[in-house]
Amino acid sequence: MARIKPQQLLMQSKKKKGPSRTSIPAILIGALFALFLVLSLMGTYRHWHNRPKSQEGMGLANFERSDLTTQTKKPSVPKYAIIETGKGAITMELYKDATSDVVEKFLELCKKGHFKGMLFHHVIKNYVIQGGDSQGDPAPQDWILNGKNRAKVTTSPKHEAFMIGTTKLNPNRKGFDLFITTAPIPDLNEKLLIFGRVIKGEDVVQEIEEVDTDEHYKPKSPVGIVDISLKQDL
Repeated sequence: MARIKPQQLLMQSKKKKGPSRTSIPAILIGALFALFLVLSLMGTYRHWHNRPKSQEGMGLANFERSDLTTQTKKPSVPKYAIIETGKGAITMELYKDATSDVVEKFLELCKKGHFKGMLFHHVIKNYVIQGGDSQGDPAPQDWILNGKNRAKVTTSPKHEAFMIGTTKLNPNRKGFDLFITTAPIPDLNEKLLIFGRVIKGEDVVQEIEEVDTDEHYKPKSPVGIVDISLKQDL
C-alpha cells in the first residue's frame, strides 16, 4: 500500500475544513428578524417621545372642562340672615326651597340696604311684630287685629312662634313687609308667606314684644332694624 505524504494529508485536511455555503431561506429569515427588531425599536421610541405631549393635551382638556364647570355653576344662595335691631341681633334661617320667589326678593332688598332704618310699626304682644313699608295702609292693621281676636277660639294653629314671613307679593307694590310671630298664629295662611324662622335671638324678639305701644299697637319709642347681613355659614 502506498504511503501518503504528510504534505498531501495537510492539503486534504484544508479542503475538508473549508467554509460551507449559507442557504437562501436562512438568509431571508435573518433579514426578516432584523427588520422586525428595527420596527419594534422605532415604535417604542415614538411612543415614549409623544407621551408627554398627549398628557399635556389631556391636562389642558381637563382644565378647560373644569373651568367651564366653574363658570356655569350658580353662586350659592345665603342660608342665614342676621337682623340687627335696636335691641340686639336676631338670626334667621331662610326657607329658600319652600318660597324661592319671596327669598329672592328678600335677598335682593337686603343687598340694596332696603331694610336699614326700617321701624317695627306694629307690635302686638303674644301675636306678631310687624315692620315694613305699609305704615299708611290700614289693611294690615285690620287683619292683624281681627286675626288676633279669632285666634282666641282656634285650637289648631298652623304657624309656630318665631316664624318670619311677609304678605303675599303684589306686583304693584315695591315694598316688603316683615312679620315675626311671637306665638302660634292659626289664621295667617291666606295672608302670610313664611320664608324663615328665628334660630337665635328669641330673647331679642321677646324684648321688642314688651315695648310700650299706643291703642293702635304702635311703639311709643321707635324700635327698628339697623341692618341685615347675609351669611352662608354661621
